[in-house]
Amino acid sequence: MKVYEISLLVFLLEEISSENVFIKISGFIDSGMSKVPELLELHNQNIYKNYCFNSFYPIEQDKKYKQGKTYTIQLRTIDKNLADFFYTKLVNHFNDSIKGLTAKIRIVPKKHIEKIYSITPVVLKNDGGYWKGKLSLTDFERRLKENLIKKYNLLMNTKVNEEFQLYTSIEFKNHKPVAINYKGKKILGDKISIHISDEKISQDIAYMSLGTGVLEMNARGAGYVNYKWL
Repeated sequence: MKVYEISLLVFLLEEISSENVFIKISGFIDSGMSKVPELLELHNQNIYKNYCFNSFYPIEQDKKYKQGKTYTIQLRTIDKNLADFFYTKLVNHFNDSIKGLTAKIRIVPKKHIEKIYSITPVVLKNDGGYWKGKLSLTDFERRLKENLIKKYNLLMNTKVNEEFQLYTSIEFKNHKPVAINYKGKKILGDKISIHISDEKISQDIAYMSLGTGVLEMNARGAGYVNYKWL
């Protein structure tokens, strides 16, 4: 398993507010993928997409990303075909909002991970809306672990024994929910920091999460995490 990280320099064709960043970036990626039949099929399937991305960098303090300026988007994936697409095709792609310019690619080294932490909010889908007040913390932790195990099992074509300690502690960094705009609605998520257990399976899954994202809506900008090595 390898985690590919693509740093994509883009040019903005219009001003984009911070609340619409993920809609615009995912729209740019989707419109590029739609030109490749097998990637269009992936996009339309209700399966894990196995990639994630963060917001524009540098951050604009006034929360408005400027027309005519360049910014960097980081995309990560565990799928080499997707990595090749992001690296070679998105640089030549544009839509009404964003134009690709140049890209760099690297493999994230696999070292002992002390913790992973949110760059974009992690989203737990729940029929009743935001999970707090409806689900317990134990439910949240169970769903987070189950989600990562399912991704790992599908990726590695295996079925791991789920009786292991994924992490030693989890910390919520937000005092109130963090919103992501999606299809005209605000989806609420959290910023979390997770100290990873020393067990090999825990380390493998934590490394995978750098490329897949944590919890849900990863292809819409949620669940992108960074890491701290031991």
